Amino acid sequence: MVAKIVDIRARGDSRRVKAENDIINHILAGLSKPSGQRTLPTLLLYDERGLRLYDDITTEAPEYYLFSAEEEILKNNANEIVGAMHCGATPVAGTEEVVLELGAGALRKTSHVLSALSNLVPAPASSPPITYYALDLEERELQRTLGELAVSNIGCTLKGKVETRGMLGTFDDGIRFVEEGGLRQQDCLQQLSPTGMYKLENMVRERSSGSTTSASSTEGDSSASDEMTAPSTPESTMPPLHILFLGSSLGNFGRGEGAEFLRSLPLRAGSGDTLLLGLDHDNDPGKIEVAYNDPTGHTRNFIMNGLKAAGRAMGCEGMFDESKWEYVNRYDHEARRHEAFYKSKTDQSLSIPPTGQHISFLADELIHVESSYKFSDVDAYTLFSEANLRPVHRWTDSRSQYSLWLLERPPFSFPLLRSPSTASTTSPFGLPTIQDWQDMWAAWDFVTRRMIPQSMLFQKPIDLRHICLFYFGHIPTFLDIHLSRLLKEPHTEPDEFKFIFERGIDPNVDDPTQCHSHSEVPKSDEDWPSLASILDFQSRVRARVMKLYADVDAGRVVMTRKIARVLFMTLEHEGFHIETLLYMLLQRAGAGTLPPSGFIPPPWSALSASWDAAPKPTEKTVTLGPAVVTLGHDDFEAEDVDPVKGLDVAGHAFGWDNEHPKREVHVDQFRIDWRPVTNGEFYEFYSGDGKGKVQFPASWVEVDGAIQVRTLYGPIPMKHAWNWPIITSYNNLSTYATVQGGRLPTEQELRLFLDKFQCGFEGGANHGFRNWHPVPATTGLAQNAGKGDNGGVWEWTSTVFEPHDGFIPSKLYPGYSLDFFDQCHNTVIGGSYATIPRLAERRTVRNYYQRNYPYTWAGARIAYDIQK
Repeated sequence: MVAKIVDIRARGDSRRVKAENDIINHILAGLSKPSGQRTLPTLLLYDERGLRLYDDITTEAPEYYLFSAEEEILKNNANEIVGAMHCGATPVAGTEEVVLELGAGALRKTSHVLSALSNLVPAPASSPPITYYALDLEERELQRTLGELAVSNIGCTLKGKVETRGMLGTFDDGIRFVEEGGLRQQDCLQQLSPTGMYKLENMVRERSSGSTTSASSTEGDSSASDEMTAPSTPESTMPPLHILFLGSSLGNFGRGEGAEFLRSLPLRAGSGDTLLLGLDHDNDPGKIEVAYNDPTGHTRNFIMNGLKAAGRAMGCEGMFDESKWEYVNRYDHEARRHEAFYKSKTDQSLSIPPTGQHISFLADELIHVESSYKFSDVDAYTLFSEANLRPVHRWTDSRSQYSLWLLERPPFSFPLLRSPSTASTTSPFGLPTIQDWQDMWAAWDFVTRRMIPQSMLFQKPIDLRHICLFYFGHIPTFLDIHLSRLLKEPHTEPDEFKFIFERGIDPNVDDPTQCHSHSEVPKSDEDWPSLASILDFQSRVRARVMKLYADVDAGRVVMTRKIARVLFMTLEHEGFHIETLLYMLLQRAGAGTLPPSGFIPPPWSALSASWDAAPKPTEKTVTLGPAVVTLGHDDFEAEDVDPVKGLDVAGHAFGWDNEHPKREVHVDQFRIDWRPVTNGEFYEFYSGDGKGKVQFPASWVEVDGAIQVRTLYGPIPMKHAWNWPIITSYNNLSTYATVQGGRLPTEQELRLFLDKFQCGFEGGANHGFRNWHPVPATTGLAQNAGKGDNGGVWEWTSTVFEPHDGFIPSKLYPGYSLDFFDQCHNTVIGGSYATIPRLAERRTVRNYYQRNYPYTWAGARIAYDIQK
């Protein structure tokens, strides 16, 4: 059977010739480097013979655990994986969904995915709703593997449900082809050639003069005929694209190169497009080394074939005398990188046919041919953040050697704080960058415009707060007021508009008669400004921010610490409010509040199963102290007007007034739980001895007589959230801790614990909208190097929020802390799943709520005194 293969290189043969020239140039460039730095391109390993030799490794070398581990995952979880890819939806005839595999190989593992996809389609159709493309470099191998699949038992089950085709080219060719709309222009394809290859000349058109060249277009290729127009179908109406990149092939890219490649994938943000990515773990070095150098020599044969491939590419197959070379490998544990080399057995000279050049090699000299990077959890989460991808779920093999990650490109995201910035500041907590503002506005607009329906604009999600519409206007008003004061300019809107949105009811006061001073708000819906006028106001205030940055760049305004402080304060004020708005909206989720569309809904059953199976700490508590803990940092606001220090902005870390100054606090020895109190633990207490002792948590809801847990996707059964940290008031958790023979930790005790055991955002911490719900805590587990995440909640402390030595109220925002030094508020630290990384990752940030406030996303762990 002749397979259908799209030759994405075939454009007047110019692309094929260029590819051949590229490989020759790479060979020449790599061999021309100084001794000890020479390389050959990895691509040489994957010619037709190389693909077959690699197949031998996967079938006859059990030491190569990567293949068997990934196959195990797919064999056991393929139905669950494709279900998560499709958000539970069923593909139907006419949807034209595409599944594209990069580097398909022998298709043995992929057959499990294809079978699961066919299970998802209810009935065969004349036009299958799913088309699978296997992208690879060798036409005859594609013909062989696709042909064998077609006549197999699995191939029979695919008929009318999943059509299988090949795609001949490199990864870059495939990405370009998808970006240019090739998958959506099947009507432009000519009939099959005798070899079964599609020809694409009719698809080639010049872009219009106003079009933008794809970012992945080949540099230096000036042929206008090589450009194709984008599909005319609007992206929003296109069916999803699912990309498979298995076999830990991403490990062949360098650390930074891997993120760059993933960023280039044509995954549309918030569209349902997914990436299923295989990554090898940072396993035992000995295990890795033997996996890439098996005793039976299959890997050696695969690597050595690369020398033949190099000779064939240069027009002289015997260019390398294999008897004078051997394969050697090593694992760099610190870099988490396996390396493969050709080692010269003797002093020798090599003649390069096209140039006549002679290159000398010393005995024992190495030529690098392949690297395979391994991924710790920190590596993986860092990779995803830098590639602007969000993990939806993760599957691991039974020995935790390997992971398959399902990823999406989210509608918005927050990058790693350590990511390079174009701003002048070198502190992640200093002057916000323009990108910081754009990320914040994207998140704010997403929540306000996509999660609050028109019907809720004039409703209060919780009684103690304003209607939803208030928050649309409050944020730009706060920003506008401070910009006007800073720049000594008029307000953007009249005073009466400003007055409505200037202040809100204290979010921490549960008796409205005890509120601090605040603005009057309209009593009737008709007296509020229209949503359109508020959004117009918001747009003009944001333009003021951008103009200020432009004026600084142009030299019209000198950046000072005071200007930077106003920008820091107004940005983080918006960050605090997005979380506040969301914990209000949580109370109406499933009954008004819209779920976060554009983010793939959580596959609750799959997640719950993985959470239940995850290893737990072998000990309940850890003993810490005595110790001295540093709290706060030095950020003296009075220095903003100093003629010298006031100009020193680069590198300065800003904070709120209660973060200043740095101070040291002694901590006695104590014990503390590894994990915060969970829903399950609190549920058992509430259902038993706790009746009448604690209040029903606001994060729970009773549905048809059963207690469920609130999420922004609506309530879910308690079994799915059993291991999440309980979100409830200080009073509830303090009572529970006392019954358990403990207490809530002080701020300095909890700070000591988090400093020692808490991972950062790059380590997978659940904040910055990495998820839209809590997750089980992972703190203290050995496989996480003793670090982990508390599950995505703030944590209560027993420390009353009050002035400390050296406290000075902010002049820009005097009431930020002063208004709450009333002995009714307690300090919370950390951050929730909706806390922006800039706040959650600054260890000096202190939040505060009244002890009986039920809504804030805060939990707690229990501390225990040690008897002396």
